[in-house]
Amino acid sequence: MPWAMAWRIARRDLNARFKGLRLLLVCIFLGTAALAAIGTLSSAIERELATRGQELLGGDLEVEVWQRDLDESERAALSEYGEISGGTRLQAMASAGEATAPVELKAVDGNYPLYGELTLANGSAVEAPTGNRAWLAQGAIDRLGIEVGDDFQVGTVTLTAAGVISNEPDRLSEGFQLGPTVIVAQDVPVRAGLLAPGSMYQSKYRVAFSQFRDPEAVQGQLTERFPDAGFDYRTRDRASPGADRFVSQMSDFLMLVGLAALVIAGIGIGGGVSSYLDARRSSIATLKVLGATSGDIVKIYTMQIAVASLVGSVAGIAVGVLVTPLLGSALQGLLPVEAGLVIDPAPLLLAAAYGLLVGFSFAATPLLRARSFPAMALMRARVTPLARDRRALMWTGAGLLAICALALLTTSRWMLAAGFLAGAAGALVLLAAIGFAIRYFAARAPRSGNPLLRGALANLYRPGAPTGSLVTALGFGLAAFVLLAAVQSAIDGNIQKRVPQQAPDYFVLDVPRDRVDEFRNLVSERIPEAEIRTVPALRGAILAYGPQERMQRVSELEEIPEDAWPLRGERGLTYADEVPPGNVVTEGEWWSADYSGEPLVSVDEEFAAAVDLKPGDYITIGVLGVERSARVANLRRIDWETMGFNYVLVFSPNTLVDAPHNLAATIELPDGTATGTLLRDLVRQFPSSSVIEVGQVLTEARTILEQVGLATLAAASVAVLAGLAVLLGAIAAARASRSYDTVVLRVLGASRRQVLLMQLAEYGLIALLLAMVALGLGSAMAWFIVTELFEFDWLPDWGQVLAVLGAGLALVLAFALAGSLPLLKAKPARALREL
Repeated sequence: MPWAMAWRIARRDLNARFKGLRLLLVCIFLGTAALAAIGTLSSAIERELATRGQELLGGDLEVEVWQRDLDESERAALSEYGEISGGTRLQAMASAGEATAPVELKAVDGNYPLYGELTLANGSAVEAPTGNRAWLAQGAIDRLGIEVGDDFQVGTVTLTAAGVISNEPDRLSEGFQLGPTVIVAQDVPVRAGLLAPGSMYQSKYRVAFSQFRDPEAVQGQLTERFPDAGFDYRTRDRASPGADRFVSQMSDFLMLVGLAALVIAGIGIGGGVSSYLDARRSSIATLKVLGATSGDIVKIYTMQIAVASLVGSVAGIAVGVLVTPLLGSALQGLLPVEAGLVIDPAPLLLAAAYGLLVGFSFAATPLLRARSFPAMALMRARVTPLARDRRALMWTGAGLLAICALALLTTSRWMLAAGFLAGAAGALVLLAAIGFAIRYFAARAPRSGNPLLRGALANLYRPGAPTGSLVTALGFGLAAFVLLAAVQSAIDGNIQKRVPQQAPDYFVLDVPRDRVDEFRNLVSERIPEAEIRTVPALRGAILAYGPQERMQRVSELEEIPEDAWPLRGERGLTYADEVPPGNVVTEGEWWSADYSGEPLVSVDEEFAAAVDLKPGDYITIGVLGVERSARVANLRRIDWETMGFNYVLVFSPNTLVDAPHNLAATIELPDGTATGTLLRDLVRQFPSSSVIEVGQVLTEARTILEQVGLATLAAASVAVLAGLAVLLGAIAAARASRSYDTVVLRVLGASRRQVLLMQLAEYGLIALLLAMVALGLGSAMAWFIVTELFEFDWLPDWGQVLAVLGAGLALVLAFALAGSLPLLKAKPARALREL
């Protein structure tokens, strides 16, 4: 049969509304739409990070250091590579009349910005402010209750709000802030009295290379030249490591969700095509009687399936492209993503390839099974079910191998993709084994005295019983429900755990050491019930560690050990006479309150394990350019979940007491305490100190985590929708094969109620047996996503998970009941004539 004739027959037989192939179309649509949206969004963000790295960072290379400015030799070294722009970042308090607000003070020089454009809300492009002019974020304007042109106070300086920031080109690289941005001239922090010795501030210098250079190579040269300077580096290729990491985690998660949706959809495709071809049984047999060969049958129905697959893929790609701007709008401000439509051919073609491959891989088995049998076997398929065609498995296997190869070749984390694919294959094998076991044990179970239960059990193992396909479909469908509930509840649990409900009301930075009594008296006079805790606050870098005779220099490490994050740049340091609250000494002894001997240090046990530190070893730190060494006296377990002062390194007082530094404080207030007067008095009497409202910070943290939860909920819902489609398809396919059984039962005198109860008993038995399997499969995948991808704690709400699983079981029974109702309307005489 020529292809043109085959297409003419296929087109005439193909319903314009794809009746019979809708499940195939829906499954491919869901999987393709998910992959298209995921791929397009990830590609857009990664392209922005790659192409706008200089603008996002503010230079080709950034050098950061705490509590000091770069000296002349360090600035001169940076100038050798190109133009530099320097400045400081620090927390400060702004006030205007009775209003006060914590702000992120960003002092910049006249070269800012080296890349990109700083624009104001009125549309004008501006450079760094001069004199006492300041550019303010809208949040600062709102909290201070001022307008453009009004004055406000920062430290001891009066500034003028000269404009509202619309676009701050390097905003993303600045990281998480504890207040809205206020951009000022470079000398303002000094004039405001905010940079006294020991103050907590960060100096940042950006370099715009005068010629093409490798930023990593320049970083290496500077590290070799200034090994103990305590510099933190960022390059244009990693302008925002936090954003890179978040994008990588979300891309991996979304990839897994897309693949899961396709695997689940594939199962639905197999069932849907089987049901469709079963309904076309008479047409196939008639064509064969009229002389059509098996190859002709394949041509006709392959073209029909191809058209449905293509329509589903195109519709999925279109929806994926249209959804991307909505996702981009939700992420603007958090990640660099273009507004409007983003069309990237590579992820769209990949999504289409996945959809078509999945469609043909899972459709091959029922299609080839129908082509391989003579007309009489096809006509008697209802009463004499077709045997499996082993040759079809070869084509299905080849298609699945192609899908696996495509997944592994198009991902940057092939180990993750390979692990998921192996897990999916294992789950399929497990469900197939469970299906076989159900049939085996149902056939050998004692005969029940209840005829309905006996009939339900017989339906599980009778010839042609769809038990295997039902088990696979229900297993993956119910597992999707468990996955969604476990991931969402685990993220909610982390919000509750990581963002404490009880925390200090205020953190106060840069409290002068010589005025600590005055600070305490001021707070106690205003609010006598307030609880105040103060600790020394310094910044320093770990330069070396290990046994005294063979200490390891950090600058000589080729790679930072895993979990040894305190070795990266400068960290908070403190000293204390007593064990800090919430800490427990696990090895060694704490020093006495009046200790004055060899400098000692207490180390976090997790960090000590990462770098193999033990009591008796030594640590050398650099504080304000001065090296200090201390012997490890003990190891501590730190409760990082408390919103208090937690330090990896706590020194004996005689180690650091002579270094320039200030204090940090926490203030806890009784519930319902009015704080306006206290804040105003703190700003007036301690203008160089910064007050951070913890409630606002916690709200922002909860918002970010809730956004992550919402994103995962929306993404995982795709898998659930695919699971629902598979459940409906499996029940619809089973319904087609049950019409003959139902007619025979009705002829033998069974009532409608008895037929329905028998159907419910059969599905109920399968669903209950699969509930625990689905719980295990869904929980395993959810655990992997939560702990390995997002690096959260595994904190699911099992009550919620079981409730969602119960709802899934109820849906299965509801679908089974709904699918059985049309069978009761079948006319026995007509149905028997069609056999």
